[in-house]
Amino acid sequence: MRLSARVDYALRAVTELASVTSTGAGRGRPVTADQIARAQEIPPKFLESILLQMRRGGIVQAQRGPEGGYWLARPAEEISLAEVIRVIDGPLAHIRGQRPEQLGYHGAARALQDVWIALRASERQILELVTVADVAQGTLPEQVTKLVADPRAWT
Repeated sequence: MRLSARVDYALRAVTELASVTSTGAGRGRPVTADQIARAQEIPPKFLESILLQMRRGGIVQAQRGPEGGYWLARPAEEISLAEVIRVIDGPLAHIRGQRPEQLGYHGAARALQDVWIALRASERQILELVTVADVAQGTLPEQVTKLVADPRAWT
């Protein structure tokens, strides 16, 4: 699985929003793009376009003005990592720009389609399970922590 810089930045930005707006002094207050950019070391102009895309995708909301900024459109517990990735990059698995079920393999390579579909199902299983709140709180689901505990996962 390869994630674009846009997806990485988007996931870091929503995690920062979840963390800042749900706890402490920032609770319930909009967070500026500049605050997010500094906290997560994301280029500000790049972040602005990502936040706009996530606003259009219904993940964040925004308010302009001196008291303006961004906040999650729904509770962090209701936003999966898969949803953020789809808003930024589209479907989870693409092979040559197509969904796996649209591919037409023949002969000896026919089973590759099943491999791509299984890979997408595996990705989906994890990415739909993990929410922005899980990441922000550092409490990942047991299924994920078991996978991470396997030394083979790190190589």
